Amino acid sequence: MAKISINLKEGKINKHEDIIVGIDLGTTNSLVAYINEAGQAEAVKGQDGKSTLVPSIVHFTADNQMIVGEEAKQYLITDPAHTIYSVKRLMGKSFKDIENQEQYFGYKIIDEDTESLVKVRVKDKYYTPTELSAEILKTLKLRIESELGTTVSKAVITVPAYFNDAQRQATRDAGKLAGLDVLRIVNEPTAASLAYGIDQNQEVAQKVAVYDLGGGTFDISILSIHNGIFEVLATNGNTYLGGDDFDRKLIDYWIEINDINPEIFKTDKVFGQNIRLLAEKAKKFFSTKNVFKEVLQHYNCQASVEIFEDLIRPLVDQTIDACRLALKDAKLETTDIDHIIMVGGSTRVPLVKKSVADFFGKPVNDQLNPDEVVAQGAAIQANILAGNQKDVLLLDVTPLSLGIETVGDLMDVIIPRNSKIPTKVGRNYTTSVDGQKNLKIGV
Repeated sequence: MAKISINLKEGKINKHEDIIVGIDLGTTNSLVAYINEAGQAEAVKGQDGKSTLVPSIVHFTADNQMIVGEEAKQYLITDPAHTIYSVKRLMGKSFKDIENQEQYFGYKIIDEDTESLVKVRVKDKYYTPTELSAEILKTLKLRIESELGTTVSKAVITVPAYFNDAQRQATRDAGKLAGLDVLRIVNEPTAASLAYGIDQNQEVAQKVAVYDLGGGTFDISILSIHNGIFEVLATNGNTYLGGDDFDRKLIDYWIEINDINPEIFKTDKVFGQNIRLLAEKAKKFFSTKNVFKEVLQHYNCQASVEIFEDLIRPLVDQTIDACRLALKDAKLETTDIDHIIMVGGSTRVPLVKKSVADFFGKPVNDQLNPDEVVAQGAAIQANILAGNQKDVLLLDVTPLSLGIETVGDLMDVIIPRNSKIPTKVGRNYTTSVDGQKNLKIGV
């Protein structure tokens, strides 16, 4: 007997009985998408109908209620200690990983050695990045449920291709906490290439480079696409490089030219947030204009587009180096690449576009909205999992080598990076001491 879901409010039969949605959980913004009646991947707008983006910000009110998204954004300046942003940068991280960056966060990050993973302190409570990410996912879940008028419990969530196992597991756990069964974790660049659906039915395999630069993470993936088979050949990246770091270069520059004591970030969190938001504003300003001038608490915050580009050039060069390594792993030359897809809000920076186009020696493809393309790809993958689209196959790779610790603290690689997944490898090992009964295996 088939179950039929009925929307009593509108008197319609829901066709979304067991829908699987696609979610892009981003550093700066997150969004949710699904396959609409017309068979198109569509990112869902909020109730105001304005934006598909939900700022990845969680604010704790005076009575410990949590507010997420656009509503929470206004508290970045007025109440920075209780407003958490860029939480994706903390996913699966230990305090040691981020201690040099700690002063840039407006909120308190603490180190508890129990699991060696960071926690965020809000008033007298401690929250893990997983718990905070779950709040963002809950908001997205409510948004899609209100759009479709039915309960949603299954999702495909995207992560940077270069996320390690701890970061991926933290993302899965966040989904579970939000009441979502996470059917698949998909790499963001792979999802983006699905959304572009590059020449699926071409006789000749297309080689595609997906350059994904978001608010906090960077990935480059090289794919081969042939007759609907999306095969990842190689991937590289940096899970701690993105638009946030472009902002920081400007902040450091203003601190230097105004001779401000860097300790101000520890003593005056409101100033820290103000200058961070001003740097973000300047970065966007430079996409169309040349000189930015504003005064913040009698400090002169000005820069030209040339200065900004000089400041961020080393970071952009790092991404180009990663492109070079990914091509080397894929055993390809820049001339072998047919398309370059640009993904992530930070690819709007003109220097980024120019550097990537110069490196590959051809114009970049940025026709789709770089903010929405990953969520749309996740929705397409969700549609494939639901059995509605059978002409597409996704073959992904593991971004980091996997192995075990052997005598002398050495790592013996069992599955090399960029191996196709799923995969299975077996290897025989022997004990290091005669008569040994127990063995501790460090994976």
